[in-house]
Amino acid sequence: MQDNVLKTLSRGADEVLVEKELIEKLQLNRPLRIKAGFDPTAPDLHLGHTVLINKLKQFQDLGHHILFLIGDFTGMIGDPTGKNVTRKPLTREEVLENAKSYQEQVFKILDPDKTEVLFNSTWMSAMSSADLIQLAAKHTVARMLERDDFNKRFKGGQPIAIHEFLYPLIQGYDSVEMKADVELGGTDQKFNLLVGRQLQTIYGQKPQVVITLPILEGLDGVQKMSKSLNNYIGISEPSDEMFGKIMSISDELMWRYFELLSFRPLSEINQWKTECEQGANPRNYKVLLAQEIIERFHDRDAAKKALENFEARFQRGAMPEEMDEVTIKIVTEALAIANILKQAGLVKGTSEGMRMIKQGAVKIDGEKVSDPKLMIAVNNQHVYQVGKRKFARVEIIKE
Repeated sequence: MQDNVLKTLSRGADEVLVEKELIEKLQLNRPLRIKAGFDPTAPDLHLGHTVLINKLKQFQDLGHHILFLIGDFTGMIGDPTGKNVTRKPLTREEVLENAKSYQEQVFKILDPDKTEVLFNSTWMSAMSSADLIQLAAKHTVARMLERDDFNKRFKGGQPIAIHEFLYPLIQGYDSVEMKADVELGGTDQKFNLLVGRQLQTIYGQKPQVVITLPILEGLDGVQKMSKSLNNYIGISEPSDEMFGKIMSISDELMWRYFELLSFRPLSEINQWKTECEQGANPRNYKVLLAQEIIERFHDRDAAKKALENFEARFQRGAMPEEMDEVTIKIVTEALAIANILKQAGLVKGTSEGMRMIKQGAVKIDGEKVSDPKLMIAVNNQHVYQVGKRKFARVEIIKE
């Protein structure tokens, strides 16, 4: 039983620091306090965010106490993680508006009756300037500069504002106030999570176990999922739109989505992967992935209807039965949509392709393309359409 629990909680994780301590905590025979913090820097959650929330759900289903922390105080500082420049802080009004949206969306996965929502302004706003200086005294500049993004900026002569050093300290202190047993975060948060362990020890608490989770790639299969990169699937998007986007991912990326987003047993997923290697059509399993995710964020009827609508568009005469089939070989991991249209003979040049996209005349598998800079990953096959009459089934492979 213990091994099964550990296997479930470790699934998809990048690191568990320290696994031995997690085993010891699981043997305490009490609900563990599981912390995850979210800075409300944007009002909408996408599937990339849910990698972490799914892990919270697994802990919750095992009877543990979920502490969903909204960093309304740290959100006004701005986490510099992964940035090579100082991030502009949010206003109080922006933080609160985004936090409200977060709460509404996260309970599409978590049980609201078993989730404690906290705001770190509760204790940070009560902290005096003297208290904050005492907290800052518990960490060194040398340790801060061990953080990769700070180190790069320091060596590159780029400015690091003093308030940015406060961010990991405050995130770590949140763990002290919340008495966290376990904290979850993305791989880019590892430094901050370990500061929490250090501060808990200084304040006389048993250090939290840190579980880091991978950053999910977006629809292009290259860049991390991000609204600003327009490669995301929002959890509040209409079911038909979600279905179409999931069906557009590469066959290779599908398995990573299964591992990080699906609640199906890994044994089942591995069996499907074997079947595909033996000749089964990956599309059939992609449909199952799309339906599972849509059912989670909408309902079963919506998932069924989305499949029916998808098949009606793409299998019942919405596209011609016969069209040119083109294979494009590339040396990179992805190819720009305008180049694909040109090489498929659907437009005369890339400039025409970009112009047609801006005019709303380009579709991929029946879904309109709005981003003229969209990148399509390798190991992908889709139907590209320009206007009403130009179609081509294009496969992109690595040379």
